[in-house]
Amino acid sequence: MGTMPVPRLLVTMSLPMMISMLVQALYNIVDSMFVAKLCEEALTAVSLAFPIQTLMISVASGTGVGINALLSRNLGEKNFESANQAARNGIFLSILSCLLFAVFGIFGAHFFFTVQTNDPRIVHYGTQYLTIICVLSVGIFMQITFERLLQSTGNTIYNMITQGTGAIINIILDPILIFGLFGMPKLEVAGAAIATVIGQLIAVAMSFYFNIKKNPEININMMKFRPHGKTISTIYKVGVPSIIMQSIGSVMTFGMNRILLMFSSTAAAVFGVYFKLQSFIFMPVFGLNNGLIPIIAYNYGARHRKRIIQTIKISVLIAVSIMTIGFLIFQILPEFMLRTLFDASNNMVSIGVPALRIISLCFMFAGFGIVAGSVFQALGNGVYSLIVSVCRQLVVILPAAYIFAKVFGLNMVWWSFALAELVSLILSAFLLKRIYREKIKPLED
Repeated sequence: MGTMPVPRLLVTMSLPMMISMLVQALYNIVDSMFVAKLCEEALTAVSLAFPIQTLMISVASGTGVGINALLSRNLGEKNFESANQAARNGIFLSILSCLLFAVFGIFGAHFFFTVQTNDPRIVHYGTQYLTIICVLSVGIFMQITFERLLQSTGNTIYNMITQGTGAIINIILDPILIFGLFGMPKLEVAGAAIATVIGQLIAVAMSFYFNIKKNPEININMMKFRPHGKTISTIYKVGVPSIIMQSIGSVMTFGMNRILLMFSSTAAAVFGVYFKLQSFIFMPVFGLNNGLIPIIAYNYGARHRKRIIQTIKISVLIAVSIMTIGFLIFQILPEFMLRTLFDASNNMVSIGVPALRIISLCFMFAGFGIVAGSVFQALGNGVYSLIVSVCRQLVVILPAAYIFAKVFGLNMVWWSFALAELVSLILSAFLLKRIYREKIKPLED
């Protein structure tokens, strides 16, 4: 972390995560592709469940960011006992989180759909799907936590194995459980949820094994464990802004679905399809971020200014390049993706093609903003990421989308994304300059 050439280190840390997250994005798309073959209501139900799924990932990933930053900083300072304490308390927090979502799945899933739509098929499919995903959320929480522990010590190759295996199992099980192949019962949307959690649970088992056998720098033995208030506080000091920042995406998605349902359920389905498709572009950038956060945190603890600056520059270049490729794909192939991947009707295509082309304009700005947010988190200034996220997704997107919907109609709603990303770009650049002046510049190599 402190001696390997930065370009090589960044590739070593990030490439396995980028590949594994690409596979994860692939199975997200495949999941919806199979569900879409049932009916449009099934696809809409899965799309409307997305805010809660995003919320779960937000809590798990945000806690993981706090664990990652604290653990990497402790390792950079050679404080191994504190690193072990960070890992164990992180596992404890993840267990508490999955229990809370299990309670929501049992008592709140049906209500969540009834407040969005009165279509009985959408409510039925959605309740089934969301209940299973939430009750068995231990898979996603523990998978992310164990993978962050491996990532903090530079063992990202194992994350590629666990995520890839879980994703492949999900892809295999999806058609079997959804359509009832090979003698299995036809479970429809519930089958998609079961396939997802089985893949996650297998990934948990593998990542736990790798932490025990292949990660000697930390000890996660929970025997005689007691929660440590100061460690938990430090984890959440970085993690909570990240949780809130990512959870704001859930609020935005829920609000956007409500706006789009004023026009039709098809418009909401298109929005869900967009999120599945854009994950194939954004996931590699998030994988890049998973590599750069521990590098920056470690080198900040070790006071290596030049390595921090070099990591940021290379990361921005890679992120913007990936997002540019995504922009070109969305501009050239929107109809092909909708018809080929999701069996889109003519009505869905007429809504979806302009939507994908307009929203993808924001890709050109998003790469820089994502990297900047990760730099803020790695340096312990997660609140900066929170400020940017609130401005982008609550202050700009939802009000603009609602006004555009009321005044100009559906096609104008999609322009709220480009407008919000432009605001995010300006604000991120300002805050990155500020954190450089306050934290990075004073370091002496």
